[in-house]
Formats: sequence, C-alpha cells, structure tokens
Amino acid sequence: MPKLREVSGKIAVKVLCNKFGFQISGSSGSHVRLSKMTPEGKIGTVVPMHGELKIGTLRGILKLAKVDPDEFSKYL
Repeated sequence: MPKLREVSGKIAVKVLCNKFGFQISGSSGSHVRLSKMTPEGKIGTVVPMHGELKIGTLRGILKLAKVDPDEFSKYL
C-alpha cells in the first residue's frame, strides 16, 4: 500500500491531469482550478502551486477530486 508523501503543487496538477483526466479550468493567484466531467456531473478541485503541499492539504485536494489517495500515490 503506497503512502502519500509531500509533493509540489506542480507535480499534483501533472498527475491529476495526465492520469485522472482533469483539465486546468482556470487560475487565481497561486492556485489552479482543475475540473472534469463524469456521468454523475462535474468534479472540481483547487491546487495551490506551492513548493510543498502538506499531507492534509493533499488529502483535501484528493477528496474534492474524488481520487483515492492510494491510487494517486502509485503515480508519484
């Protein structure tokens, strides 16, 4: 079972876009909005473009994106 670790905002956006089908839908300051369409509707999340995202922040991002943390950590 892979464990989540601190990653940069840039890496989080890259993994969410390339492996989970999200697209950048906008940005505001140092934050990037990601979204994707699913059969249930639109899913979105916001990723701060910081050098290191703390584990709790990353878990919150993944929860909004409805992405399993274990599945996400496979691509790190």
